[in-house]
Amino acid sequence: MAPPRLRTAVRAIILDPADRILLVRFSFESRIVWACPGGGLEDGEADATAIRRELDEEVGLTSFELGPCVWTREHVIPLFGGRWDGQRERFYLVRAPAFEPQPRFTTEELAAENMVGMGWWTPAELHGADATFAPRLLPELVTELLANGPPASPIDAGV
Repeated sequence: MAPPRLRTAVRAIILDPADRILLVRFSFESRIVWACPGGGLEDGEADATAIRRELDEEVGLTSFELGPCVWTREHVIPLFGGRWDGQRERFYLVRAPAFEPQPRFTTEELAAENMVGMGWWTPAELHGADATFAPRLLPELVTELLANGPPASPIDAGV
């Protein structure tokens, strides 16, 4: 059996001065998932370049402090009509001022990527939500990150 074809992607854990996290809402056929913004690397693209491009496209953020990679995640689920068998992700800490997201992409371009909304969440809202997050342990991971700062090396965030 051939190994799964995994797309390499980067995501941003965007925290504002009040420690709110900006999440994007994805709508798939059978579920709604809230996740950190980001996306796949283009050929030869460095992680930092991809993060800056993705945040500009998806949320309109161009000025921010890029921190370390703090989490990793690998999940196997068909993506983009079966073009990929899953995704391998690296999550980077991003500190930014509070802002109102204004994506550079149009609503139609975002919808083509299943992105249908976005919003700021406090840690308490994460823990109290009846929502599906990716990674599933996002509320606990954010709480740990805020309490203890970035880990010495990236931790596996699970599925």
